Amino acid sequence: MAKEFASKGAKVSVAARSTEALQAVAEPIGATVFTVDLSDQDETEALIGRVEAEAGPIDVLMSNAGVEETDHFHNVDLDRLRMVTRINLEAPIVLTRQVLPGMLERNRGHLSYTSSLAGTAGFPGLATYGATKAGLTNFVAALRLELRDTKIKTTVIAPGPIDTDMWDTVEERDATIPVITRLNSLKLLPIKSPEYLAKRSVAAVRDGRRHVRTPRRLSSNFWLREAPGRLTEMMMAGVPVGPNPNKQN
Repeated sequence: MAKEFASKGAKVSVAARSTEALQAVAEPIGATVFTVDLSDQDETEALIGRVEAEAGPIDVLMSNAGVEETDHFHNVDLDRLRMVTRINLEAPIVLTRQVLPGMLERNRGHLSYTSSLAGTAGFPGLATYGATKAGLTNFVAALRLELRDTKIKTTVIAPGPIDTDMWDTVEERDATIPVITRLNSLKLLPIKSPEYLAKRSVAAVRDGRRHVRTPRRLSSNFWLREAPGRLTEMMMAGVPVGPNPNKQN
């Protein structure tokens, strides 16, 4: 995603725990590196201020950090559960809270979040991971309503299998193998490349699209998941539910 944004002329900052890995991504595209542990509350709360002080105002926030949990729920260590919840759900919410006042003041910006196909339903072996992704999707649905009278847009990226180390882990764990085997037998889980997802995600930000979903053959999952949110939007039509910079000015 960083490479794709840079190829479109964006000034990019990258943030994660591994400085060496970040530098390998950042150097070829001239990105600025910020080392941060998003499981640490203080580091997470300070990140937006660090980035804006060094690199300038943030026009696009891509909340893409995530960790998996791929075991039967009763086997998962409590510390692991807390880390998954903090990185996958709490950190994007906190980062949004920190970046949003500046975007509202400028009345422009885009907030993008990597959710997951796992956020559309409960999949055995992915209880906590799926819960965090469903929570993230619901958070953005409410945020979108609050921001509808502003020029700040949102995108939820909800991929199925992407060819990364995380997906390798999901395929190898005893708790998730039966689920993956069944869905693969139905030819429902084609694996996409990171480059494919990046191109679609950056295009969605450019065009102001609210969703990126893959694979398309599981569109029923996504649309059934979306239906209650669409109904809520209809019920809230014409109701003032959030800030309106134009009215305030």
